[in-house]
Amino acid sequence: MKMDYLQALKRVDEARGAWIMHGQEPLLEQNLLDAFRKSWSTHEIERQRYDISNVGDWRNVFNALNSLSLFSTQLAVEVHGNIKPDASSLKLLKSYIQQNEHNLLLVVMPKQDSNSLKSSFFQLIEANGVTVPLTANYPQDRQRILGLEAEKLGIRLASDAWQWLEQHHEHNLLAAKNSLMRVSDTFADVEVIQIDHLYSCLQDQSRYTTYDLNDALLDGNLAQSIKIFQYLIASGEAMTLILWSISKEMRLLMQLFEQPQNALQLGIWKNKISVYQQALRRLNPAVFLNWPALLLRIDASIKGIGNENPEHLIQQAISSLCGKPLFSDIA
Repeated sequence: MKMDYLQALKRVDEARGAWIMHGQEPLLEQNLLDAFRKSWSTHEIERQRYDISNVGDWRNVFNALNSLSLFSTQLAVEVHGNIKPDASSLKLLKSYIQQNEHNLLLVVMPKQDSNSLKSSFFQLIEANGVTVPLTANYPQDRQRILGLEAEKLGIRLASDAWQWLEQHHEHNLLAAKNSLMRVSDTFADVEVIQIDHLYSCLQDQSRYTTYDLNDALLDGNLAQSIKIFQYLIASGEAMTLILWSISKEMRLLMQLFEQPQNALQLGIWKNKISVYQQALRRLNPAVFLNWPALLLRIDASIKGIGNENPEHLIQQAISSLCGKPLFSDIA
């Protein structure tokens, strides 16, 4: 079955079998993962994490699901990556779904195209488990999601303040949540937040934003990009938001390279098409092959997995996007 984000949040405690979360909304992904991990901890469910870097890694996942430690009665296996199981691993998945009613396989994947959603892997889980697209395509969906965030912070916004917040952040939920946190701290005693409160709180919060970083990246201005990145880090911008901005530009450039006539359908604004086209002319297409792995490394380092420094990795991504890679292995 398919569930949206808000439905999935309500079903976390009873989740069993196989679930897939997929999308490009870091706020929704992080909130759901936090809810799952809290539930597992509360119910003393053993948790294991696997990062899929090749098809063979799926065997380790199913081996884990079919074995428990001496001190556990239930297991949750959290899988991250963008590589789907092959035919032999799909057989193991079918066997797991049919025979194991107590454990949970939770797969976390980036946004998938229509062909991927029609694959045997997705079809099998949708028919026997749960798929959760991490999207919020409509204003009412985004406001409900952010309404929950405001409720957690103990604040209320006037209806026109919601509209201003969404327009200000161009539908970026994670950035909007960060703004709610700022306005909550600044106007803790205000009963209903108005547009004036938002504006006065946010206009001076940062000299640069992630949108300025995106513009500098597309222009190929390495010095300005690094300057903005360092400012964002110093001003406390969430690393996940910076990664989201960089990965969005990488994804759009790769998609535009493959579908040069479909810029509008890919979500590129009409007045930005020429900027993306100029960026493509500047870049060597060979760099696209390295971007997915680099983004996975950044994501893992932000989550504290491994010994790599996320700031250093993000600077590598920035340099690569500007067409001036720091190292030959990501050229």
